[in-house]
Amino acid sequence: MAAAPSTAPATFPAVVTPAYGGPVEERVVRAADRMMARDSALNAVIAISPDHRNQATALDRAPRSGPMFGMPVLVKDNVEIAGLPTTAGSLALAGNVTGRDAPIIARLRQAGAVILGKTNLSEWANIRSTGSISGWSAVGGQTRNPYALDRNTCGSSSGSGAAVAAGYSDYAIGTETDGSITCPASMTGVVGLKPTLGLVSRTHIIPISESQDTAGPMTRTVRQAAELLTVIAGSDAADPATREADARRADYVAGLSPDALRGKRIAVLRFAAGFGTDALFEQAVAALKAAGAEIVEVKAFKPTGDFGNDEYQVLLTEFKAGLNAYLQDSPAAVPRSLAEVIAFNSANGAREMPLFGQEIFEAAEKTRGLSDPAYRKARANSLRTASADLDRLLKGVDAVVFPTRPAAWKIDAVHGDVSPGGNGIGSMAAVAGYPHLTVPMGLIRGLPVGLSFVGPKWSDGRLLAFGHAYETVRGALPVAHFLRSIEESPEIAPALEPQRNRLNAG
Repeated sequence: MAAAPSTAPATFPAVVTPAYGGPVEERVVRAADRMMARDSALNAVIAISPDHRNQATALDRAPRSGPMFGMPVLVKDNVEIAGLPTTAGSLALAGNVTGRDAPIIARLRQAGAVILGKTNLSEWANIRSTGSISGWSAVGGQTRNPYALDRNTCGSSSGSGAAVAAGYSDYAIGTETDGSITCPASMTGVVGLKPTLGLVSRTHIIPISESQDTAGPMTRTVRQAAELLTVIAGSDAADPATREADARRADYVAGLSPDALRGKRIAVLRFAAGFGTDALFEQAVAALKAAGAEIVEVKAFKPTGDFGNDEYQVLLTEFKAGLNAYLQDSPAAVPRSLAEVIAFNSANGAREMPLFGQEIFEAAEKTRGLSDPAYRKARANSLRTASADLDRLLKGVDAVVFPTRPAAWKIDAVHGDVSPGGNGIGSMAAVAGYPHLTVPMGLIRGLPVGLSFVGPKWSDGRLLAFGHAYETVRGALPVAHFLRSIEESPEIAPALEPQRNRLNAG
């Protein structure tokens, strides 16, 4: 007879630190200690800022100022931080030390935040291969879900979600092109906001798509997401998409209220639900009603068209153009084009491509540039279709809600990602450039799933207020316990064992 599986969560060694010089130093060093003690189980972090303690000490000696004074922040490793490599998880960029802070990092420093380190990600933000495993990179390895270590974190902001869920820091930066903030936030049980396109600068962030890329907050609570967005939102002369940001940005924390949903019309998208979330979704709708929302049921919806192929063509074309421009601008010794990255990967396949290839890279390399009529037509079609369909859903309501994604699937090195579904509306928001907030909705057999709020362009503050009001009614949820497997949990393991008494009765 096989031994019964262990139901104990992973354990971590205690870390002893010397005396602290002040409260900021204590907070920051304890966060770094948690990472060092726990991250061998998660691979959520690629690098710790070598000066994190010096940053904290300097703040302890300075007058308290800034809306995020002394708060440690982790940053996805496609965003430039002076003094650290910016690798996008690829060995080809291991030497990409630019000496620059991205504008959003400069804003965080000005707000008093401590830049704690770089988080792991799906390599190249998940645009290298159709067979990829979300959360895997050659530099960082496989990010694991802190709720169950054999489960996926989704991507591409995998490490940012896992790090917040694991308690390393309450604040992290992710980036999204289509689902890369909201999916990992949902599957790791944290808050994630994909802002309106153009609210947050993309300068010195390794690009995929100028039409869809944005950075955004991944945090423990909606209030913390509002704090982070208040700091990083704003115009950047080097990013034309942000020309309206200064006029549109707000104090998002001041806009939060537990009564924000009272009298608001919220469309419940039944047609976008399912994949095991129905019971929790019903509870979420009840919570919205309890918070004072007027519920508008939407049971069916016929899209104008399928924008998926057009979006893919846009991403391929813009990725090649954007990456070539980024690499040529880097002051570090790095490949200078997508073609050179492809060649590097081929020459270093055993280390760089042990599990899956680079067929998306190769398809992108064949594209003909931003002046190609086929690209222009694809962008116009995808934007028109996604915007028109979202506008139809939003007509007469203040926001739409739906389950963000299914619960996390298992990490699978044979088949790659095997998601049970979801994200149709999330993709509409990504292509149209509309904001999308996900807030933890609950657990399905121990695994988190999120509730999504989508609204029109520049409604970021409204969505945060709605999410905060929902979060207030929903109440606290269980935290991650680093189980080796959900199947080994005390609630599930007995049900997987054979009924030996019954079988042996005869």
